[in-house]
Amino acid sequence: MNANPVSNDIALRIGLAARELPDTTPAAVLSVLEDIIGLPPTPAKLKKVSVKHLKTACDGKFAEFTTASLKEAAAYLRGEKDIDFDDDSLPEPVAYEEGDMPGSIRVAIASNSGESLDGHFGSCSRYLIYQVSSEEVRLIDVRTATNEGTDTEDKMSARANAVGDCQILYVVSVGGPAAAKVVRRNVHPIKRPTGGEAPQLLADLQANLKGKPAPWLAKVMGQSTEERVRFELEGEDA
Repeated sequence: MNANPVSNDIALRIGLAARELPDTTPAAVLSVLEDIIGLPPTPAKLKKVSVKHLKTACDGKFAEFTTASLKEAAAYLRGEKDIDFDDDSLPEPVAYEEGDMPGSIRVAIASNSGESLDGHFGSCSRYLIYQVSSEEVRLIDVRTATNEGTDTEDKMSARANAVGDCQILYVVSVGGPAAAKVVRRNVHPIKRPTGGEAPQLLADLQANLKGKPAPWLAKVMGQSTEERVRFELEGEDA
C-alpha cells in the first residue's frame, strides 16, 4: 500500500466508516478504498464511493456486511453524515467500591451515544460499565474503546481486555473470533441487533436477578451447579 498522507478530515471519515462495520479497522477500510479509488483518498474521489463498490472491492472483502451498514459507511466516506463531537450526553459514573452491592454482577454495554446500546463490539466508541443487583443499577465507569494493535486480532484482544472484569457484555453485533476472545475471559456476550436503551435492558436483567435466575444467568453469577439444579427443579415443581 502506498505511504501517501491522509488529511485529518479524511482519516476521521475512514475511522467512522470502520466503526459502522463490525470488527473492521480503519486500515482495512483504507485497503478497500485503494482498490476502489486509489491512494491517497481525497474528498473528490470519496464522493464516488458507493455501496456496490464497498461490497465488491478487494474480491468482496466487505461482502458479508449488511447493506444498511455499508450505506452508513459509504455516507461517512462521502462526507454526507454530520460528525457530532459533543459528548455532553455521556452519562456520569457514580463512585463504586467492591462490596458496595452484594450479589451484584458487572455488565458492559457497547455504545456510541448516551446510554444507548447501539455499538458493534469491534467498532463502538465506548463501553458503559454497570454494576447490577436485584435492588440497584449503578453506572460505575465509561471506558473509551481502544483501537490499539497493529491488526484486527490485536485490536479485538485489547477490546476484550477492556471488558474482562465484566460478567455480561451487550452488543449490537460481534464477530465469531471476537466473541471467542470475550468468552475466554469469562464474559457472556449477548447480541441485541436492534439495540435499545441501557436503563430498560438493565431493568429486564434486574428482574431476572430477583428470585430464581435463568440457568445461564445463574452460571454467570457464579452459582454452583447444585444451586442451579435446585433452582431448575423448584421451577419445575412450581
